[in-house]
Amino acid sequence: MIFVDTGAWFAAFEPNDPDHADADAWLTANGEHLVTTDYILDELLALLKIRVEFARALRLGNALRDGSVSLLEWVTPADFDAAWEVFSTFRDKGWSFTDCTSRVVMQRLSVGTAFSFDTHFRQFGDVAVVPQVSR
Repeated sequence: MIFVDTGAWFAAFEPNDPDHADADAWLTANGEHLVTTDYILDELLALLKIRVEFARALRLGNALRDGSVSLLEWVTPADFDAAWEVFSTFRDKGWSFTDCTSRVVMQRLSVGTAFSFDTHFRQFGDVAVVPQVSR
């Protein structure tokens, strides 16, 4: 199973995103199940609505909600508390609270790979990040 971050979803479904070609190629070649969280969905819907179009936000939101694109994992109260600990402890990192919830959910589900273009996932230290792109 591979965790999908907000920026990867956005790049995959927005042709004008600079990472679109890499995201599209990786998704096309991927054969593993995908998982994302309700917090990622929240960020993605806001981003699509503001930067792209509301209709696309609705289409992708529905596809994520019904499980046809990815498993949607809900952040639990225990995840929230653990994410708060991560957020509070790693003050030297630029991790958003959503990044921290992603890290905690990945650990809970024993997911070791993230589909992401966010450098923060590489900072986690115990996560393999795909696709491999040079920046």
